[in-house]
Amino acid sequence: SAVCKGRRAAAPTAMSFHWPPLESNPEIFSDYMHTVGLPAQWAFGEVFGFDEDLLAFLPQPVIAVVANVERLKKQEEKARGDPALPVQFYMKQTGNLDNACGVIACVHAVYNNLAAMGGLPEQSVLGKHLAATSAMTPEERAAALDSNTDFQAVHVSKAAEGDSAQPSEQSDVRHHFVAFVLVDGKLVELDGTKAGPLLVAESCDDVLRGTIEVIKQRLEAGEYSDRLSLMTLNANPDGM
Repeated sequence: SAVCKGRRAAAPTAMSFHWPPLESNPEIFSDYMHTVGLPAQWAFGEVFGFDEDLLAFLPQPVIAVVANVERLKKQEEKARGDPALPVQFYMKQTGNLDNACGVIACVHAVYNNLAAMGGLPEQSVLGKHLAATSAMTPEERAAALDSNTDFQAVHVSKAAEGDSAQPSEQSDVRHHFVAFVLVDGKLVELDGTKAGPLLVAESCDDVLRGTIEVIKQRLEAGEYSDRLSLMTLNANPDGM
């Protein structure tokens, strides 16, 4: 099963994985996405806690949330989702995309917010990949990402960054990245290991607070461990 770790814990070599795990670090995610074409006006930020006084410090607007979670009921989680639920972009995490969930979560966050971001540079890695995969099935999009050498080269370099050591084996990788976005006023979870996009709230106008409510419910239900982190895709206060 493909899962992905955030704050990492063992030693050794990125090349033991096709797509090594990324650290759950907004600086690494921002740099990665800017390298592949995310406009400078947008970046990833860190959610330091669920209290309102902490959320108030986050740059606005927040247009997506990337959660890094340890799933305690993996098989139940993977059975959820609806392949027919309409979203702008959804892809599966299959085959050699062993620990690509971090970039898949970013792709889901970005490609489902193109209108809010004003589009992508056509000749960027993100722009060219979107054009090449827009008519594909979710499974075909997985194969397309796995064969995208431009994406993979950036990914391997970013996976080597961070304060924690790289896991050496798949069994050391316990965490998984997923994205939460708003689609037509609904809160939707996008996770390539699920059966399809998952509708988590019929009505939502705040992706951050809506996601936090879902996370709290899953913690309470024993679906997630308390070892988790959240990042926001938000306006970049340092952007041009």
